[in-house]
Amino acid sequence: MTRNPHTFIGCDAEYAESGIVIFGAPFDSTTSYRPGARFGCSAIRNESFGIETFSPYQDRDLAYMRIFDGGDLDLPFGSPEAALDAIAAQADEILGDGKIPVMLGGEHLVTLGAVRSAVRRHPDLRIVHFDAHADLRDDYLGVKLSHACVIRRCHELVGDGRIFQFGIRSGDGAEFEWGSEHVKTCRFGFSRLADAVHEIGDAPVYVTVDLDVLDPSCFPGTGTPEAGGVSFVSLLWALKTALRLNVVAMDFTELSPVYDASGASTALACKILREALLLLGGRNT
Repeated sequence: MTRNPHTFIGCDAEYAESGIVIFGAPFDSTTSYRPGARFGCSAIRNESFGIETFSPYQDRDLAYMRIFDGGDLDLPFGSPEAALDAIAAQADEILGDGKIPVMLGGEHLVTLGAVRSAVRRHPDLRIVHFDAHADLRDDYLGVKLSHACVIRRCHELVGDGRIFQFGIRSGDGAEFEWGSEHVKTCRFGFSRLADAVHEIGDAPVYVTVDLDVLDPSCFPGTGTPEAGGVSFVSLLWALKTALRLNVVAMDFTELSPVYDASGASTALACKILREALLLLGGRNT
């Protein structure tokens, strides 16, 4: 791979020397409410130069980490399955080289492509899922490949008791009924996250962060905002807790910058990504 000339701030190492690899999945063809998440990954790169590489939360600096940014994939907007295949192929190359892929969405369906790759290499994979929405529908308007169904599709790959959801505050009754038997859901916040970390132990983990887990008062730039979300500080704490696990892959999805002309949502996404990269990179310095 060759390095993308326009990188997330501080992530300009060469591929061979990097333990973490960023790539973008600019896809939002199944968005059920307001489209625009396809612009999220490029917006994060563009706006990242408004923050520092140094984190006062961790006393670490991205400038001293080895992180490669390969840019965005070229994805076919008319075919979710073809887009998922391209995402899986990219993740598979990164995982095959012993590196941690960090994918920037894009809508939440893109997670399925990377999870398909991760579970092939790690059959005992667990998923830690931060989101406002359960995403457990079997189909949405008759379509099974939708951002409203992504965690249901992931469950078909990993099975019962291996998906841990946090921050969930939206879904239809059937989702919550089905989920009560098949996944472990903590509604509204992160109160049971420490217990989940203990239960997961050393198993390989995929962490997926739908940024609409944040309250729309601080993160309005998303396609399906839901009142009652968490704060930046709460999400940062949750990441510090979850990223102690054996994380083999990670993603951030559902930033739709067009719905926040102030740029505050994108700036928040940049800061959360910086903190997550530093937490992951602490093991790859």
